[in-house]
Amino acid sequence: MTGIGEQSIAEQVRSLLEPVLERDGYELVEVEWARLAGRWTLRVFIDKAGGVGIDDCQAVSKTVEPILDVADVIEPAYDLEVSSPGLDRPLRKPRDFDRYAGQRVHVKAYGPVAGTAPGAPARKHWTGVLKGFRDGAVELDVDGVLHRVPHDQIAKANLEYDVEGDLRRKD
Repeated sequence: MTGIGEQSIAEQVRSLLEPVLERDGYELVEVEWARLAGRWTLRVFIDKAGGVGIDDCQAVSKTVEPILDVADVIEPAYDLEVSSPGLDRPLRKPRDFDRYAGQRVHVKAYGPVAGTAPGAPARKHWTGVLKGFRDGAVELDVDGVLHRVPHDQIAKANLEYDVEGDLRRKD
């Protein structure tokens, strides 16, 4: 399909795979279409209750390959990678923000957003403890101050793995 942008391919793949993966008990977290080391690569990130293992990735790969081949939404030859979203899992849907409440997150807006907290200057980045999703906004505690970032202003949000905290818990 000549002329289709990277974002459009990812969106088409998402719409094809999401219902199939949900039926099989998986959440489609992210789809990336990019040129890596000179080759086109389709990355499909999945999750499920209890986490994702290598067997899950293999099973999903076997499920989605024929779907993608029949739908023929991707013209060039490509590599398919299926994996878990990792420790820095992206957060997109309102339910993601409630599911990971209490976790440390980083939120990036499309542009500076004013009024996220009383007296706070306009900003584009926040890092803090996720409180959840309320009334169309993501709530997070940044250094003791509650900020509300409108969901439609968020370009990217992801969990931040706390290495030091994890090491302290193991002692």
